[in-house]
Parts: sequence; C-alpha cells; structure tokens
Amino acid sequence: MEKTQNLLASRRFLPIFLTQFFGALNDNVYKQALLLVITYGLIQHGSGNVSTLNNLAALLFIAPYFVFSATAGQIADRFERSQLVRGIKILEIIIMSIGSAGFLLGQIWLLLVALFLMGVHSTFFGPIKYAILPEILHSNELMSGNALFQTGTSLAILFGMILGGAIISISHETMIWICLTILIIAFSGYLSSRFILKQRISAPDLKIDWNFFRTSWQTIQYAKDNSIIFLILMGNSWYWFYGASYLTQIPELTHKYLYASENVASLLLTFFSVGIGVGSLLCRKIGGTEVNIKMVPVGAIGLTVFAFYLVWAMYQLPTHNTLLSVSNMFTDGAVYYHVMLAIILLGISGGFYIVPLYAMMQAYSPASHRARVVAANNIFNAIFMVASAIFSILVLSVLQLDMQILFCITAVFSAIFCIGLLLKLKPLLDRTHNALED
Repeated sequence: MEKTQNLLASRRFLPIFLTQFFGALNDNVYKQALLLVITYGLIQHGSGNVSTLNNLAALLFIAPYFVFSATAGQIADRFERSQLVRGIKILEIIIMSIGSAGFLLGQIWLLLVALFLMGVHSTFFGPIKYAILPEILHSNELMSGNALFQTGTSLAILFGMILGGAIISISHETMIWICLTILIIAFSGYLSSRFILKQRISAPDLKIDWNFFRTSWQTIQYAKDNSIIFLILMGNSWYWFYGASYLTQIPELTHKYLYASENVASLLLTFFSVGIGVGSLLCRKIGGTEVNIKMVPVGAIGLTVFAFYLVWAMYQLPTHNTLLSVSNMFTDGAVYYHVMLAIILLGISGGFYIVPLYAMMQAYSPASHRARVVAANNIFNAIFMVASAIFSILVLSVLQLDMQILFCITAVFSAIFCIGLLLKLKPLLDRTHNALED
C-alpha cells in the first residue's frame, strides 16, 4: 500500500486532483475577469446596472446546482466516471470558447451564457469527483485525500482570482490574453482527465429519471432517510452558510471599517484561503489518517471564538481620511495584525471543520448511492448559500445593523448549530462503529 504522504505522486490520485484544481482555477479566473470587465466598463453593457449584473452573474452560476444536481448524481452512479469526466472537460473547452467569443466580441450576454454553462459543468463534475475518491483511495487515505482536495481547491480559488484580475489589469483592454488563459486552463484540465483510472460502475441498472424536480426531491428524501448522512450534509452546508456570510462582507469590511484599498480586500481573501489550506493539512496531521470526527469540534469552536476575535479587532480600528494600502496594513499598528490573524484563524478553523465531514460523507455513503449523496449535498449547499445572502440582507439592509452585529449573530448561531449537530451525530457514529466491530 502506498504511503498517504505520497498521494500527490500517486497514479490513482494525482490525475483527479489536477483535474479538480484546473476546473476550480478556471471557474475563478473566468468569474473574476467577468466581474472586472462589468465593473470597470471594459465591455459595454447598455443601461444595465453594475450591481444588478454582478448579482445576476452570481445567481446564474449557482442556479444549476438547484436544478441539475440530482440528475448529475444519478448519471455519476449509472455510468463509468472517468469517461464522464473526460466528456465534461471537453464541454469545458466548448464553454470557454463561448466565453472567449463573448470577450472578443464585447457581448455581455455571451459571457453570461458561458457563466451559466460553467455552473452546469461544475454541477455535473461535483458528484463524480467526490464519488471517485473513496474508490481510488484506501480507507486510511480518505482524510489525507480530502485534505489535499480542500487545500488544492482553496489555492485554485486564490490563484484564479489573482490571475484573472492580473490579466485584465495588464492587458490594456486586449481581451485575447484572458481568452488564451481560460482556454489553456481548460485544455490542461482535459489532459489531466485523460489519466484518471477507469472506475467501476456503481449502479449499472439504475434508470435515469430526467424529471429534474422529481429527482431533486427524491435525492433529498433519500438523504433525509439516512440519519448519519443527513446530519453530515447539514454540517457541510452550515459551513457554506457561515463562509458565505463572512466572505461576502470582506470588500465592505475593507472599505468601510479598514478604510483600505481593493488590494487589501484581496490580501484578506488570500489569508482566508491560505488558512483553509493550512487547516486542511493540519487536520489530517493532528486528527490521524482514519476517518473520524475528532477535529470537527475543534473547528466549530474556532469558527465561533475567532469570529468574536475579529469583531473585537474591528471595534479597535481607527478612522482616517486616506485609503490604506497593503504596506500600511503591516506598518500602521498592531490592530491590523489582529484583523489579519483573525481571518487566518477563521480559515484554519474552517479546514479543521470541513475536511472530516467531507471524508465522512464519502465513507458512510453506500457505494451504489454515493454520487447521489454528493448531489444532495450540493443542493443543500446551494440552499444554505442563498439563505446566507438573504440573512445578510435582512440584518444589514432591512434591520440596518452593523457588520459586527451580523458576525456576532452568525457566530452564536454557529455555536448553537454545531453543538446540536455533534450531540446528535456522535452517538450515531459510535453505534455504527460498535455494530461494525461486532
């Protein structure tokens, strides 16, 4: 058996890891580039409001998760997965060709169509990639594999945002460079997928139901009927609610509370992404190689404690008349170090919290329904992210409360939610382990 620390050099793991990495990288390069060309008017969008277009873009990307996740899960269980991945990666090349046409022709509608199709692409790829991991990894490698997956995804998101922004800023409105970039990344993802090992078909007799709404309901119902799986999915989805509640506010936190430039917002997002990566790797190191729940309470405590630490740091921030730069963050007082440290610690806590839950989702899902369980997870994640947006609007816009209040309320809710989750989940896990030992 290969050592878990050699997974990145493994023929079993490396191809799916790179395929996932390039997919997440392309998502974020494209989304960041689209956001910037809309915001700075590099492509004419008629009388469309910038904020409306940006929110529409976010909605178009997440909408496919509601509609197609259940069908994607069925397809991933019914057909051979390595072949499916290669087909999806060919689709990504076609989608990026449509996006490139949108950039070159200056057509916003083409760019938005490509964004929606990228959401469809991600929806169909999600159940496959997480269903493949338990097939290609040994049981004592699942924690390591998920830790590497989370780390790679966090870095891909970070690099994608930086790369997309950098190309748009230095290309002087010449869209050919962003087009070449997204196409090269798409081709790289396809080449990686060529090396994914052939997989066994989990449910060869499954009949695909193409009624999206019925299959979505059936997929959710299946997850609800399995107590352990349902609680794990709820834990996963809470992480997306929590993360969206904080990360969405970072631009305004930077502008309104730090009185800092856009580069500082990118710096804070970088710290958060790096924190998730560090937390994911430490989770496997501290929690061990076997799938277990030990690090979830540690992460849950951190998500509450360090949220209050961030709020405390925000109350210490001074007011000033000029925008702070990145260098000012490191030279103008210890309070800025507190803000940066709080963001990093929140990221690390998130890594501690989410990695074991993803590993448990894969380990406890029946092989014949594993992709459909991942599909249910994607549906719940999308619901929780939309709920997060509505909750933030309610607190900040309707009730007109401060951002610190939003963070405090979310931290308290997180503590209550996680305590309830762990009190219900741990006895079920213990009974399952005892039954397996008997």
